[in-house]
Amino acid sequence: MSRIPTPAEIAAAVELACRLEADAPKPGNVQPGRPFGDMSHRDFVVSGAAIAPVLAHAGDRPLGETILSAVDATRRVTAANTNLGIILLMAPLTKGALASATSLRAGVRRVLAATTVADAEQSYAAIRLAGAGGMGSSGTQDLSGAPTVNLLEAMRLAADRDAIAGEYATGFAITFGETLPSLRQARRDGLEWPDAVVESYLAVLAARPDTLIGRKLGAAAAAAVSEQALAVQLAGGVRTGHGRTMIAAFDASLSDPHNSRNPGTTADLVAAGILALLLADGLN
Repeated sequence: MSRIPTPAEIAAAVELACRLEADAPKPGNVQPGRPFGDMSHRDFVVSGAAIAPVLAHAGDRPLGETILSAVDATRRVTAANTNLGIILLMAPLTKGALASATSLRAGVRRVLAATTVADAEQSYAAIRLAGAGGMGSSGTQDLSGAPTVNLLEAMRLAADRDAIAGEYATGFAITFGETLPSLRQARRDGLEWPDAVVESYLAVLAARPDTLIGRKLGAAAAAAVSEQALAVQLAGGVRTGHGRTMIAAFDASLSDPHNSRNPGTTADLVAAGILALLLADGLN
């Protein structure tokens, strides 16, 4: 970044990032032409369009208010919980971009350091509105009650069981340390966006178990999915014929009637990486 983006540029980046993530055929996730029982590719597309204008003005309001407003905007276009994790990640990214012209990550860190108890209250309300488990329970900071700590501290308390909370606790270490660089390299290597997104997704999933799967099925099941992702990655992933065959088999192995093996948190982390890359390098 060499300058602070305009709200229109933020909105365009958010909508494009959501669309690129939704369009990519990521194993175990909703894809074009392959819906889940309670949500479709269209739900993800309209959700991205709904939150873009909200996040475009993240610099004008507190972080928690932006998060709650974005979830409310999503609920107006779909009943499905398509993007809570994406909103929780993209809200600090957009607010950070609007706060710093020199370093997106430095802007995000300033945003996180300035969070308040009110931000936590509104984020808890957003998680309840989305109908998701979110950060879960952490003693006195249970989502069913009123928080007594700021949003950053609440996320730190949940970081060991939720990768999105972990991003808050680490200053978005996965986003800036893994997904953004891997996406940037994939694009420089000539990969089209769908393949670049799938490659980054496999890398993140191979490196750590998906916390959404972990909450649903337990640590062993989540670890087994990550081992499969690593095997696909070692076979060349999207860059080899054998890797592509393994991707298709991996995708099929994750399918079940309840979508319990859906690495949804990993997909959210990749969406954040796409947005970070678009904000850092421009819409290309």
